Amino acid sequence: MISDAVSGIVKGLLQGDKRSIARAISIIDNNEADSQVIIQGIFNKTGNAKTVGFTGSAGAGKSTLIGKLIPQFQSLGYSVAILAVDPTSPVSGGAILGDRVRMQRVASDDRVFMRSVASRGSIGGISKSLRNIVRVLDAAGYDLILIESVGAGQAQVEISRVVDLTAVLYTPYAGDNIQNVKAGLTEVGDLYVVNKADLEGAGLLFNSILDFVGDTQKKPVVLKVSARTGKGIKEIAATIDKMIKEMTTDQKEKEKEKKKLELELRDMVLNMIEEKASAMLDQNSKYYDFVDKLVNKKIDPFLAAEELTRSISW
Repeated sequence: MISDAVSGIVKGLLQGDKRSIARAISIIDNNEADSQVIIQGIFNKTGNAKTVGFTGSAGAGKSTLIGKLIPQFQSLGYSVAILAVDPTSPVSGGAILGDRVRMQRVASDDRVFMRSVASRGSIGGISKSLRNIVRVLDAAGYDLILIESVGAGQAQVEISRVVDLTAVLYTPYAGDNIQNVKAGLTEVGDLYVVNKADLEGAGLLFNSILDFVGDTQKKPVVLKVSARTGKGIKEIAATIDKMIKEMTTDQKEKEKEKKKLELELRDMVLNMIEEKASAMLDQNSKYYDFVDKLVNKKIDPFLAAEELTRSISW
């Protein structure tokens, strides 16, 4: 049975109350017992928001670009929320909040909801709770949610599994050379942005990206921008707005949404299996016997894993 406290949180977030939204996100991010109750209470109110993920190497200027894009999106009629997936603090386990520090001006805008979420070591820098946090913001009335992933370079392909549109940022330095342009990020983007385009080498990088992504099936857009000077900001906002509007009538986008839900369901099932298997191992005395055998070189890891798996009662 739903408690009065959780019922109040659900009611408040559906009315756009920021304190209720923040509390719901904390419950979900910490994987508390009430997480499932909250999602069950809002799930049929979701599906209206569009999500845009910003990824790229550290120092690419993701935070600065997002900060400059906010007023443009607001002028286009969007209610904007920002999720900054920060590295996990080795001390507290929480987000280090670096992006919030760099977006102080945005954080002070009452019309914008901003939250830093710890990556907690997730693959690709994407928090496991991110999908449901997006649902909270969606149900609360934010129709455009911008997600900044951890700046960890080429590993940042995971974000494309979570968002509707993926924007990949490159800069004409910090290792973003032609070899890096060839890497996995060129396979996931819907929009490629050469930031700091006022620097030397930006034109060469722009042309290299055009060459590498021009023949891909997605036919992504490639743009240049200087987040520092503001040149090109309006064009990026207008491009994303156009892409969002096209999504509502595109059958391929409906298939993409179905695929996203399929991947989410698969991830959840695998996570539950992993948790159950881990608990079984902790309670299985044979597990520690096999550890001792490994230490004494009486068995190899592959054989140990096979025999231990067969001994587990599912």
